[in-house]
Amino acid sequence: MEPKKHEMPSQAPEVRAHNFKEVALGYTAEIAVEEAKRCLNCKNQPCVDVCPVNISIPEFISHIKEGDFEAAYQVITRTSSLPAVCGRVCPQEKQCESKCTMGIKFEPVGIGRLERFVADYHNENYKGEPVRPASNGHRVAVVGSGPSGLTCAGDLAKKGYEVTVYEALHKAGGVLIYGIPEFRLPKSIVAKEIDGLKALGVDFETNVVIGKTLTIDELFERGFEAVFVGSGAGLPNFLGIPGESLKGVYSANEFLTRSNLMKAYLDDPTTPIMKGGNVAVVGAGNVAMDAARTALRLGAENVYIVYRRSMEELPARKEEVEHAMEEGIQFKLLNNPVEILSYENPDDKKDPKNGSIKAIKCIKMELGEPDEKGRRKPVPIKDSEWEIPVDTVVIAIGTSPNPLIKKTTKGLEVNSRGGIIVNEDGLTSRDSVYAGGDAVTGAATVISAMGAGKTAAAAIDEQLKNK
Repeated sequence: MEPKKHEMPSQAPEVRAHNFKEVALGYTAEIAVEEAKRCLNCKNQPCVDVCPVNISIPEFISHIKEGDFEAAYQVITRTSSLPAVCGRVCPQEKQCESKCTMGIKFEPVGIGRLERFVADYHNENYKGEPVRPASNGHRVAVVGSGPSGLTCAGDLAKKGYEVTVYEALHKAGGVLIYGIPEFRLPKSIVAKEIDGLKALGVDFETNVVIGKTLTIDELFERGFEAVFVGSGAGLPNFLGIPGESLKGVYSANEFLTRSNLMKAYLDDPTTPIMKGGNVAVVGAGNVAMDAARTALRLGAENVYIVYRRSMEELPARKEEVEHAMEEGIQFKLLNNPVEILSYENPDDKKDPKNGSIKAIKCIKMELGEPDEKGRRKPVPIKDSEWEIPVDTVVIAIGTSPNPLIKKTTKGLEVNSRGGIIVNEDGLTSRDSVYAGGDAVTGAATVISAMGAGKTAAAAIDEQLKNK
């Protein structure tokens, strides 16, 4: 039995730092079979218990051991609508792999890597189309085409529901399209998953902003019997420090959307973006890593992660942090920004730098007592301010649910953070209106959003079957 999981083949750091091609290259069939053999096929299956979409993990891995990769795919898709996506972006190390029995003494089985292999194998080799179920006559509207919306739509479509997904942007996929860079999640993968849902009968309407173009009430007037709100958390949070309105300061949402969705990295882009120079990314979650690595690929000379805690508290996935370090991203830890400074030359109105960013001023921090979440609270060190010369600043400190749907839907209750309040089935305070994903929890993981979409789909099915 191999004590360590098989390494994932990937592009060399010095090569990938200058292109937007996918970093991880995926297992070969031979590597996948060898990795599958590490699975102990536990009777109690602790890995399944913590999977938000309840994939039968030992069962699909058993098929890989036998070389029946298509059978493995069919096992996964019994409960997951987005296997190629999950295999790439799920934090397996904190979920299924964290409970793997092999991980007690050795490294856990590479469950995510095996899921990715199986999904990619199916997409490359399977030529058939999903069988579209007969309609059961019920109609459901889904707001948002991110992971929660796609999962809810897929689960309902498999049961014969006529599902229409409304997406505010011009392409379906939500955060999978605008938020996650090509080098982590190729857009062709997302398009393939969406095509599979279309084959099941799911209809997609883009450029429809629910709350503006249509309201929730108008969806019911159109004959929909239930609505699922999976509109995400697209409202960026900011630091509230001087200088945040300067040219060259982006929210991570804007920065990544311009690059991922609008292809600003092209030589002749249709939308502008700051390229080159020195870039500071404030924050240290997965979104911050995505923004920093994107800035590097856009031609930045130096990219800094500015974070007020230490490496031990850093929230991003270990794999993403390692990739960022390998590519040359510099970590300025235990530093908290207090001001973004600009060039000021009021006597020279032609100076192209007038009013643009000169540096980000930080104060050094030290860790004090744990806060209410158990994390050691960062405390500023007196008289320790210093400056990092930068041309661009990207704020990546989280997002909140957009208040638009709440403002245009009577009787829809939200919490103090703007998240829609739901019960254990995803039902909101409005009859027949369900919600899930980041619109409820605030920014979280793809797989947790999928789990919420799955829960709501089951509840909607139960409601409409009994109607």
